[in-house]
Amino acid sequence: MSLPRILVVDDEEVMRDVLGSVLGGEGYSVRFAATGPDALAELKDAPVDAVILDLMLPGMSGLEVLDELKRMDENLPVLMLTAQASIETAIAAMKKGAFDYVTKPFKHDELLILLQKALRQSDLVDENRALKLAIRPQGNFLGLVGKSPRMEQVYALIQQAGPARTTVLINGESGTGKELVAKALHASSPRAERPFIVVNSGSLPHELLESNLFGHVKGAFTGAFYSKKGLFELADKGTLFFDEIGNVSMETQAKLLRVIQEREFMRLGGTEIVKVDVRIIAATNIDLRRAVLEGRFREDLFYRLNVITIDLPPLRARKEDIPALVQHFITKYAKDNGRNVRGFTRAALEKVIDFDWPGNVRELENTVERGVVLAASDLIDETELPPQVRTPQAAAGAPGADATTMDRDSFNLKRAAAEFEQRMIAVALEAARGIQKDAARILGVKPTTLNEMLKRHRMIAPRKGRTPGEDVIEADEGEEGADEPTH
Repeated sequence: MSLPRILVVDDEEVMRDVLGSVLGGEGYSVRFAATGPDALAELKDAPVDAVILDLMLPGMSGLEVLDELKRMDENLPVLMLTAQASIETAIAAMKKGAFDYVTKPFKHDELLILLQKALRQSDLVDENRALKLAIRPQGNFLGLVGKSPRMEQVYALIQQAGPARTTVLINGESGTGKELVAKALHASSPRAERPFIVVNSGSLPHELLESNLFGHVKGAFTGAFYSKKGLFELADKGTLFFDEIGNVSMETQAKLLRVIQEREFMRLGGTEIVKVDVRIIAATNIDLRRAVLEGRFREDLFYRLNVITIDLPPLRARKEDIPALVQHFITKYAKDNGRNVRGFTRAALEKVIDFDWPGNVRELENTVERGVVLAASDLIDETELPPQVRTPQAAAGAPGADATTMDRDSFNLKRAAAEFEQRMIAVALEAARGIQKDAARILGVKPTTLNEMLKRHRMIAPRKGRTPGEDVIEADEGEEGADEPTH
């Protein structure tokens, strides 16, 4: 068993010698620093289990050092040393997160008892976090479902990396659950009670993205009528999740690198430096190494993000998890929709397991939701599955189709994509009973996007009592853009 590691921060050499003798005599491993900057440098080199910190330090005060210590590790126990005249300041330190304080001169036993209590409390926090992870239901881990060997590897990495401050890069195809993994990392960390904020990296132009990330001061640009905090400030002490980090512009990448390295930034149009303690988790569905070689992603930022990597397997690589996922989604959507659906028929489940799921778990979830809504009994039959799942080879241009069996018209990519999109819209509208808002949710798009798709394909939502095909108005082949797919 390793010895508890204690860092003593005091500018008086005599006090350092006394504390070294007292703590060393009790079996603690002791390190020393005479100033605040020296203490912070010590912690960057190697972690400790507790800090004994003098309030009265030259240059950087004890309270300022405490602030930085808590930014680095919110759960690090800190005991303050103070003179009798500074008790009010010591109490202020406790409000900032110090465990307790000891007044000089102090009794050795008093200091040792408080230190033992501080270390024990820290151990209890760690034990509680580990217990929550240990008692997870079989096949379910912090919102992630599956017990295949590939997923167990993912769970093990989350348990190891979760409590750390280290940046994590999550690789995986669209729909594999990268955001769920990021949330699991956050939930298993000391930051679990702090904000978890998602940044949709690729959905905004870089100017707007930077304003969202760093905030701005009043008058920074036209329309900036008031100052605004950015997502970095809002996520202070918490986690910032960059979804699809590979889509961020090179200009914004440079600014992200500085924040990760220095933990500080300036708001747009401002001159004041803002310090933050934010853990960065990033996700991507592209090969960032290749993007670096192609000059589309900064090499230095890639290595900053790629400290710990979690590779999420596609659903086709963990088909043994499909039954558990299906049951999880049936339970969820049967409750949401007030339906008495308890599962799939054997034939339907075999179809679901055999399908390759190019959209991964997200596509499977949408299929199960559709089945729950359309089910004529308490079991979802194969006839209630989407066409592409019932007969995958039937969809022209579908992923995995054999090109040698396709006729010349099938090689018209625009036409095939448009036809496939129309079929998907029709199925979603059928499942949603013609309610466009619900159909949009099934398809995973915004209602306004679905409305634009309907107009472009010259389709209308099916009315009650009609099948989707009866209400589809065929697009005029000669009309330009009529068969353009939506991206």
